[in-house]
Amino acid sequence: MTDIIHIRFELPAAEAEDLVPGLRLLLEDFTPRVQFLLPDSARLDVTGARRFWGRDARGVAQVIQLRTAALYGVRSAAGTASSPMLAAMAAALAPVGQVLIVGHGPDEIRAFLHPRPVRELPGVGAATAGTLARFGLYSVGDVAAVPLHTLQRLLGARAGRALYERASGLDVSAVEAAAPARSINAQHRFVYDELDAVQHRRVLLALAVELGARLRAAGQIAEGVSVTVSYVDRSATTRSRTLPEATHHTVFLGRGAYAAYETLGLQRARVRGITLRADGLRAADWATRQLALDAQDDKQLLIEAVADCARARFGEGVLYPAALASAPAGRYRSADRIG
Repeated sequence: MTDIIHIRFELPAAEAEDLVPGLRLLLEDFTPRVQFLLPDSARLDVTGARRFWGRDARGVAQVIQLRTAALYGVRSAAGTASSPMLAAMAAALAPVGQVLIVGHGPDEIRAFLHPRPVRELPGVGAATAGTLARFGLYSVGDVAAVPLHTLQRLLGARAGRALYERASGLDVSAVEAAAPARSINAQHRFVYDELDAVQHRRVLLALAVELGARLRAAGQIAEGVSVTVSYVDRSATTRSRTLPEATHHTVFLGRGAYAAYETLGLQRARVRGITLRADGLRAADWATRQLALDAQDDKQLLIEAVADCARARFGEGVLYPAALASAPAGRYRSADRIG
């Protein structure tokens, strides 16, 4: 019988980066099967650790909460269940300092899932929830009662099946004990100090095009983006944005980059260089895309797919946004790092 713990930490924003390595080591004292989900959560498979600790999953979670509070001053909420999805949903509902348990039996799983709003299921965003609501499907129980083929007609074959399985409590994912999520970045250094915001945005678009192509080629998606602007006095400012959903599509990476850039409020700043970083990378198999009413997005994604095919056949630089038509080749340097 599988036991999964999902724990959600209350990390102070200013100290989060420093606390994560210590919390990771603490969790690995309980089980080697630990997956840290940046920025503030982790899941553990304690199936093989219960006997060693002489406790059930709830007891192990309570010991973890006690130790993180005592050693690091970090409070947390936790959920336990038979699958990562259910444990994560339980942790999201648990009050800080407590553990919410979802039983392993089918009746217990249904009793927990069916009353929940469908929006709480992984991969269901505002657009998908709105589509389901138009057909009177508001709760997980409503969705679970709908035949699979009906959901596939509403949402598409893949999204419909995924929603059907999740509403039924089916989740075959496993805890992947892996290194921290990688991040990749692309950077541009201006030949002359650049004051024009239009040129700044033009560079951000070029960097988003590059990062999107690299992510798609690597089969990865990014949960967020960070923009770093360096100035003539060698100082730099960084702003980050979490994307509405993890993605590798240029149009959405670009929007996140523009949003992060706008928060800088630059007014004729002498900019020496710009770096765009894709954060929180994970396998593209976990990607979900919410339904949208904007046909322009679909058109851009089709163009992007054509551009990828053209690059694969003819090399880089054969297709690119018109706004970059006069950009000199070879202006951008890229770098990978573990982050």
